[in-house]
Amino acid sequence: MKDLKTTNRLLLLMVIPLMFYLLKVVSFIIIPLVAAMFISLLFLPIMRKLNKLGVPKLGSLLAVLLLIAVGTILGIEIIQLAAQEIKQTDASFFAELNAKLSDLRAKAGALIGVDYAGSNSQALFNGESFDISNMLNILRKTATGLLMTIFFVVLLLAGSLNLQVFLKNFLFKQEFASIRIFRQVERGIQQFVVVKFMISLFTGIGFSMACYFFDIDFPIFWGLFAFAVNFIQMIGSVVSVILLSGFALVQMDSTGSLAAFILIITGVQILFGAILEPIFMGRTFSINVITILVMLAIWGFVWGIPGLIMAIPITVFLKITLEQFPKTRRIAETMEGPKEGIRDWLLPSPKIKNMPKVD
Repeated sequence: MKDLKTTNRLLLLMVIPLMFYLLKVVSFIIIPLVAAMFISLLFLPIMRKLNKLGVPKLGSLLAVLLLIAVGTILGIEIIQLAAQEIKQTDASFFAELNAKLSDLRAKAGALIGVDYAGSNSQALFNGESFDISNMLNILRKTATGLLMTIFFVVLLLAGSLNLQVFLKNFLFKQEFASIRIFRQVERGIQQFVVVKFMISLFTGIGFSMACYFFDIDFPIFWGLFAFAVNFIQMIGSVVSVILLSGFALVQMDSTGSLAAFILIITGVQILFGAILEPIFMGRTFSINVITILVMLAIWGFVWGIPGLIMAIPITVFLKITLEQFPKTRRIAETMEGPKEGIRDWLLPSPKIKNMPKVD
């Protein structure tokens, strides 16, 4: 029996890398499927409520698809507004920006002893290094992924693909357990996406307002960028602050104004990301930092940027599933975050009545 257990563990260690390799190979279909699964979990409660009100299943499906279409159109309009903002910028701005970049690169090179005189940064702004074929390839892959995601969303909402039935047939074997876990996963994913969306939205608004106040160019673009990358847990907030700070460093001349601007956008990230997000998330699926970093590394390596965005919802699903089995419950407990956090420091502790006195 001992040799059999050892053999099973070795086989498991061999299967796990093979599984991730296969997920990477067939990512063109797995990424849209997983994304569609999380999107459908957001709208399934709406369909259930419409069905309870007597709306036919086809009618509720069309209503949800219309809601998704309206949200998509609004997103496209905002992206077009940001693109128009950049397009209307005077050409002299980019020449001045390039001159300041060259000056900063020269100063940095002088400090570390590297000569940047032969730099081709001018070619970047002149469009000499722009490859239209690569751009078209990226657009083709993006469009294909979006169409496949929409296709899978329709199948999932229509019931042709049923996650609850999958849980029943392959994991829990009991219908009651599969329904209970499915609803728990549904609530967890909904809470994560809704809170993350609102936190990212207010973060983007804060960045745009800071850019307007300090007269930084492209405020709509920077707000949209902060909103988008904030969905990448931990990494996104750091990237948005660093890139916008670097852009402000090139554009602003006053050191005092630059320092105030960096402090403000950093404060916005701390307020929404480090304080409000843990409070609104609560302890429903608290996950420690080490688990988050490991999952970001794994799924980022396997699926790239989509993997970074979906890493935390996938982790939530895995944690809830692992909690249901005695043999894997310890792994789920290892993934949990600290029991006491920012929420406990900011909110008053509940008073316990009839507390026994200690002699």
